[in-house]
Amino acid sequence: MNYIFIFFLLISFICAIVNNRLDSVIDAILKSSQKSVEIAFGLIGIMGFWLGIVNIAKKSGLLDLISKIIKKPLCFIFPDLKNNNEALSNIALNISANALGLANAATPFGVRAMENMQDENKYKNRATNSMCTFLAINTAGFQIVPAVVLAILTANGMNNPTQIILPTLIVTTGAFICALVFSKILERFFK
Repeated sequence: MNYIFIFFLLISFICAIVNNRLDSVIDAILKSSQKSVEIAFGLIGIMGFWLGIVNIAKKSGLLDLISKIIKKPLCFIFPDLKNNNEALSNIALNISANALGLANAATPFGVRAMENMQDENKYKNRATNSMCTFLAINTAGFQIVPAVVLAILTANGMNNPTQIILPTLIVTTGAFICALVFSKILERFFK
């Protein structure tokens, strides 16, 4: 990926020199660098807010309550994990954090869930069906509140960034269901 980025940069500079527009390219680089810093600061604020909310929810027991509520469906989705309470808890916390649009907060739970599933894996060099299903639904990225996208849209001056919530919910729900269905279909063929 770095080579591709460097290639595009070099091509841009070569084209700018050939067309005598190097000043425009440098001006665009400086303006976009400034904009990226502004967006990053906006993201720091929104991520700090949502991570604080998640921390409060965790300490108040709300995250555990959400985890308990979605554990029953998770036992159906991951039938071979019924005895692995720690893996199911981490999966539930991962899905809950992702649903709130907090991929950064969800990542440690997802990593721990994979480690828990790997501990019970008989074939250490091969992923289990549960691991593949978890990866598929995690990649689908179900979100109720796309917090990071809202922060980016707000930082870029969008008047009504919340108008993306319903379309995001529809698309991520569809992706989540498709990932789950295809995972369950394919696990019949790959044991």
